[in-house]
Amino acid sequence: MKRIAKTLIATTMLTLAAGPAWAADRPATIKAVGTWGSLTNYQKHEGPFWNELIADASGGAILGDIKPQTELGLKGFEIMRLVKNGVFDFAFGLPGYVAAENAIFEGGDLSSVTQDIETQRKVADAYFPTLEKAFADIYNAKLMMLYPFPSQTLWCNAEVNGLADLEGKKIRVYSTTLGDFVEGVGGTSVTVPFAEVIPALEKGVVDCGITGTMSAYKAKWHQVATHAYTLRVGWGLAFGAMNLDSWNKLTDAQKATLETEIAALTDRMWAETATEDEVAISCITGGACDIGEPGAMKLVEPTEDDLAARDKVANEVILARWAKRCGEECADNWNKTVGSILGLEAKAE
Repeated sequence: MKRIAKTLIATTMLTLAAGPAWAADRPATIKAVGTWGSLTNYQKHEGPFWNELIADASGGAILGDIKPQTELGLKGFEIMRLVKNGVFDFAFGLPGYVAAENAIFEGGDLSSVTQDIETQRKVADAYFPTLEKAFADIYNAKLMMLYPFPSQTLWCNAEVNGLADLEGKKIRVYSTTLGDFVEGVGGTSVTVPFAEVIPALEKGVVDCGITGTMSAYKAKWHQVATHAYTLRVGWGLAFGAMNLDSWNKLTDAQKATLETEIAALTDRMWAETATEDEVAISCITGGACDIGEPGAMKLVEPTEDDLAARDKVANEVILARWAKRCGEECADNWNKTVGSILGLEAKAE
């Protein structure tokens, strides 16, 4: 009996020392956190991918369990710290929310520098290796995908008929680079959580808010805002990243399946986002709307003068400030990757 007891103890100690690695003969369960539960990316892509699709695609070898950050009561800046600590195996989120750790995370979606989604995808692909290394070094995470939210524009509860009208306005932002844009056009940047923007617009805490076109429609910003100024000031580029310890526990077959399915998910999300701007803007400004009740905001499109002024702000303020935050080596890398695509140069002076 004593020999049996010693054997059981030894076996238990070996099992504990090995850690909770997923066995090859049983499924891996991935605990994930998504973005906003009310928006298209979570409802049509992030949620179904982990809760349904990956189990089917892997033949039950990988099981997912995901909830959006809104349901979990989390704020964006917390998510990658929780992934690093192993609270979640996988997370979707926005690099702008983790840029406080290092300005390098901003480089794939600097405000105003990219005006169409085809170019934005080229930018994301070119900057992927840079972000991949940063996620590994800072968060012990494997970057697996970059995908966009719809283009980020301005929604104002104030008379805004062009770029010059933003001067003196208080404008909600969610990242440093958007704050650089606002300050570059003479406004005041105000950080307000997404869920609190409507009351902030109602009470005059802010005059305008920046968010994506479909995000603004789904969140019903048109119920309090009056002017939809469709100058593109960003893309809300998002990421999907996995804790490296969790990744390393997967079998080779599980890794291959996950990489294949995430690549397909990435393509689907880029394709869908490409269609959402036109639909959302039509809906929010009283045009044709097959997805819900239309709003009645005034559509304000940027003029050629607005676009020229934006280019000046992008070069002289946004790129200059970011290069100073990120440093010379970081700026040089950006110039060789993203800058070469856009024909722009960031100088860390």
